[in-house]
Amino acid sequence: MKFAEHLGAHITPEWRKQYIQYEEMKALLYACMEQAPSEEVEDAEAIKQHFGKFEEKFFKYCDKELLKINTFFAEKLAEANRRFSGLKSDLVNIRKDQEAKTGVRRYLPRSKQSDLKLAFSEFYLSLILLQNYQNLNFTGFRKILKKHDKLLRTDAGAKWREDYVETAPFNTNKDINKLISETEGLVTRELEDGDRGKAMKRLRVPPLGEKQSPWTTFKLGLFMGSFCVLSVVLAVSAVFVEGHDNWRIPVRLYRGPLMIIITTFLLGINIYGWRRAGVNHVLIFELDPRKHMSDQQLMEVAAFFGVLWTLSALLFVYSPELSMPKYCHPLILACCMLLFLLNPLKICLFEARMWFLRIMARIIAAPFCHVNFADFWLADQLNSLVPALLDIEYMICFYSTNHDWTAVTDGSKSCIDKEFIFRRPLIAILPAWFRFAQCLRRYR
Repeated sequence: MKFAEHLGAHITPEWRKQYIQYEEMKALLYACMEQAPSEEVEDAEAIKQHFGKFEEKFFKYCDKELLKINTFFAEKLAEANRRFSGLKSDLVNIRKDQEAKTGVRRYLPRSKQSDLKLAFSEFYLSLILLQNYQNLNFTGFRKILKKHDKLLRTDAGAKWREDYVETAPFNTNKDINKLISETEGLVTRELEDGDRGKAMKRLRVPPLGEKQSPWTTFKLGLFMGSFCVLSVVLAVSAVFVEGHDNWRIPVRLYRGPLMIIITTFLLGINIYGWRRAGVNHVLIFELDPRKHMSDQQLMEVAAFFGVLWTLSALLFVYSPELSMPKYCHPLILACCMLLFLLNPLKICLFEARMWFLRIMARIIAAPFCHVNFADFWLADQLNSLVPALLDIEYMICFYSTNHDWTAVTDGSKSCIDKEFIFRRPLIAILPAWFRFAQCLRRYR
């Protein structure tokens, strides 16, 4: 990956303008080379004068960038020191209050302890972001000055880096490392009873550019390949297997789950695109940097349920030959998807599932609770999934009014006729209402 892409993918979005303007500086270098006089037309003095003027302009730009970075780093470091002092003070005060009440120094109320752990975890993340800011900017200067020397065939860039960048406060100041070490020690001693492994599990942030697990990549490829093969088999079976004249009902039963699966897969592609374009979705969506799904994990989940969907549809098609009630298969598929989402055990992407359920709860209760960006975004996606919601409503109606799963009775038509017809518009306008309620809350 080129450094410009690496920089774009790992910057903190809120600080975007405070990073080295690597692309602009690179553009200056290329423009200089394009505008340079030809050695065949101009004499050596004219060429030397052109590059001399450019170097003066370029290093002035470097000076401006270096001043900006030093100033911003100093501000953030001072802010981090103030915040650390405040957290230590809070911890000491809580301990004093509890010692006065109980006489036991080591005792901390569970709620206070949880709040402090969360506060220290967020503070530690801010320190890591500032440390990354240091490293990215130093690497940016090193890369652009090396490119300068290569294009202009000089060593002025290397000398400027030695004289200014390597001695700059943002590079030489190691207080951020000290704060990180002190935070780790304080959390270990005071909040995790000396268990450093437990403390670091809470604090540790995955490194920049962490590669995806090969096992996840393998499973994604396996499920995607299986889905493609099974889809072809399903299409051929649907055309040539006899005894399925009325496809309207099974299409309604299977379409909703399929739309949800496709949406999940497309979201994985979205995340991949955001990451490649340098959009830090983890911060934008306020995800936990330590426990969030990657693009491949999301696509893996979608591909896995895609395989289940095709297997279920194939079982439906071949149910007469297998002597099975064919309408049990869509219900089993829906139950599997619902069980995965609502599984209370801390397995199968527990944190991601709980995050999704919390966001959905806030969307439903939009007028009565605070609205974040993730709430807006997910409610927008629901507006695109109205057909899936209608199909889910139809599925509930179908299985509550039809008890013979081997064949469809005329009673199934009641799900789209007469008294049921008024329920569908209400389901269809729910996503629009959620967005409207969110806007009302924000307006208030």
